[in-house]
This record gives sequence, structure tokens and C-alpha cells, in this order.
Amino acid sequence: MKRLFIFAFAILVSCSPAVTQSKSSKKKGKKNENPQPAWLSVKPDDALYYVGIGHATKDGQNNYVQEAKKSALEDLVSGIKVNVSSTSVLNQLDDGKGFSEKYQQMIQTTAADDIEEFEQADVWQDDRNYWVYYRLSKQRYKEIKDEQKRNAVTLGLDFFTKARQSEKNNDPVTALGFYYQGFRAIEKYLADPLRIQFEGNDILLTNEIIASMQLLLDKMQLVVTPAQLVINRIVAQSGQTVTAKVVNKATQKPISGLPLIATFEKGAGDVFPDYKTDDNGQVKILLTKISARDLEQTLAVKVNVLKFAGDNPSDIYSLVAQKIVVPKGVVVMSVQRPLVYLTAKEKNLGVDKVNQQVANKIKNYLATAGFEFTSDMNKAELALDVNSNSEKGAVSGSIYITYATSVIRVSTVKDSKEIYATTLDRIKGFSLDYERSSQDAYNKLIENLDGQTLPELLNAILQ
Repeated sequence: MKRLFIFAFAILVSCSPAVTQSKSSKKKGKKNENPQPAWLSVKPDDALYYVGIGHATKDGQNNYVQEAKKSALEDLVSGIKVNVSSTSVLNQLDDGKGFSEKYQQMIQTTAADDIEEFEQADVWQDDRNYWVYYRLSKQRYKEIKDEQKRNAVTLGLDFFTKARQSEKNNDPVTALGFYYQGFRAIEKYLADPLRIQFEGNDILLTNEIIASMQLLLDKMQLVVTPAQLVINRIVAQSGQTVTAKVVNKATQKPISGLPLIATFEKGAGDVFPDYKTDDNGQVKILLTKISARDLEQTLAVKVNVLKFAGDNPSDIYSLVAQKIVVPKGVVVMSVQRPLVYLTAKEKNLGVDKVNQQVANKIKNYLATAGFEFTSDMNKAELALDVNSNSEKGAVSGSIYITYATSVIRVSTVKDSKEIYATTLDRIKGFSLDYERSSQDAYNKLIENLDGQTLPELLNAILQ
């Protein structure tokens, strides 16, 4: 028995260090189970690859894998720089106001959609974070972009050729449309000198497209009639017509089917913006409202080169279009202030008020909006009538209730046509006696005027 005990003790002692060592190894192994990769600490600087590192936090609600991948792709794209050639059209258009920088930002914004054949080099995550490592072969990227550029140049040249043929056929509108299509095909390569052969000549395609568009527009003349106009603030009473006509400068031949745009350059109002010239090269400008108080305002009509891109021109074309000088005509408008003849009755519990609170409020509002008032009805364009009164209501304890009502009408003096009418009916006031209750009702009625009635009245008058 004694021998058996000694033997068991010896076995236990001999095994103890091994058990301790095993536990230590396990602890040490746990520390190294998920080591952070080197690319997480320092972004790799690889001569052969573009690199993108993306990260997302695991918050239990988001798709952190997709967020990290998107972040990695954006980081990868940010490392691809656009080099602007000194002979490119982009360099020629730059005026020192950040034109090239805006273009590069636009290219970078859309570049992620065009990136191909990038690969996921590694992933690392822990309980709270998810990281992705993307890379893209610089050589393969160049090969892909060169092929895309060749295809774009081929397409751009085809449209350029069609545009030149349309010019020879004296069809400037079709030519401008083809020039735009040619530009659209190569707009991602404005920073590059796209040198090609065309009809035996060495040309820079992008430069030539924009220069040809500008030359074609320079041959056009846009005239707005009349060039000066006296117009009433109430446009409908002016009976004035504004027309625009576009012709070829050399031949005076009208240009039909050309998109135009009308806008206020000074002042403000409602003018229908988009037009297309008819067979006589003309359009009739639809001006429906003058909302600004300026006594002199200008309306400009010009060729709308953005329309060649449809309703959704690209950001790049919109940017370049700002540099294109287009034919433009301007009409200078001397805006007359409408004359208003005011009649008003305002009573407090059936008795004439000394202070016509409602009428004065409306008069001040219209005067601020650019209207004038006259005591001679024969000189006025508008007749404004305001009729207000208050009436007693019930008494509840020590509280007296009163109701104020105001009827407002506006009509044309010339033909007595009513253009606006409204009633602010039984606006309730409260106070300790009828006199003060009536004043409270009138004060609330004035608040209703400010909130909705007066803007509606002004809008109705100016239509």
C-alpha cells in the first residue's frame, strides 16, 4: 500500500509541470488568435497596385460589410489622379477659378462606377469593427482605360463627322445636336489631348468639338422685340407682347427648331422658360407675373445649349456649357406701379371707427409690395373695397364675446371685373367689456390678414 501511494504521488508530480505549461500555451494562443494585419496600421504604398482601405462599425443594425466595401472602393478611387495636359481643352477652359478642380471632383465622384477588376486582398474584423483591403492593378487599370478611351474616341469622331456634314447641309440645329453627342462620348477625357486625323488634318478632338459649337453659335443672331418696354406691374393689363427671333448673321435666314430659354436677369417674376423656334425662327415669350418691386427690370432670352442634352444634362456638360458664349437678346422693362382706388367702411359695434384698422393694414401691405394709391378713380387700374364691422355676442360670467367680420373685394376699374373677393367671417374676441372685446376681435382679424389673406390677395392681383 505504501509503495502504491509513492508511485501515484510520483506520477502526479511528474505531470504537474506539463499541465501548467499547457494552460500557459492556451492563454498565449488566445492573445494571438486575431492579430491586426500590418495594412491596418500603415496603408501599403504599392508601386504595382492602387490600394483602398475601408472600415465600418458593427452597430447591430447596419450592413457593415457593404459599408466597408463601399468605403474601400472610394478610398481606392481617391488614389487615382487626373493629370491635366497643357494641350487639353480642360486646360484651355480653366480661368483660374477652379474649373479644372471642379472637373476632377466630378470625375472622381463617378469613377467608382467605372472601376473594374479590383480585388479583395484581405479582411480583418473584431467584435466592433470590420475592415476591407482592396487593390487594383495599375497596369490592368491602364489597359482598361486605354481601351475605353479608344472606344470613346471612335464614337466621338463618328458624331463629329455627322455634325460637320449637317453644317454643310445648312442644318445648324442638327449639327449642334451631333456636336453634343460627340462631346458626351468623350467628356471623361477632357484632361487628355485626344489627337486624331480628320480629313487629312491633325486635330485635338475635344478641343475641336467645343470650338465648332462656339463657331456655329457665333454665326447666329438673336433679337428680342421690343428691346425696351413700358409694362404695368399687373401684366395682364399691359397687353404687351415680347418676341424673340434667331437668324443666320450672314444670310439672315431664320433658324428653326433651336431651343431658347427666357429668364429674369434683373428683377423677378413668372416667365415660361423653355421655347423652340418655329419655321420663321421666332418664339413668343410668355410673361405672366412681375413679382419684384424694381422700377427697371430686364428679361433675357438666349440659346439653351443644355437642351441638346435633354432634361438631365451631365454635371460635366453643364460645367463646360457655362464657358460657351451663346446668342442672347435682352428687353429692358420700365415697370409701372399699379394705381389703386380705395373705398373703406369700418365700424365698431355698428359705430364708425376713427381708425380704419383693416383698410390701413391692406393699404400698407400693397404699398410695400409696389402699389400706389390715388383719390381719383378715373386714374386707377384697380378698385379695392373693404367693409368691416363687429357685433356683440354672448356674455359668459364676466367675459364679453364679440365677433368681427371683414369683406374684401378687388376689381378692375376698366371693366369692373372682380379679380379677388374674400370674407373674414365672425372672428371671435374676448374681454371684460364689449369695447375691449371688439378690439380683441379686430386684432385677431388682422393676424388672419397677415397669415394668409394678404399674400393670396397680392397673388390674385398680379396674375
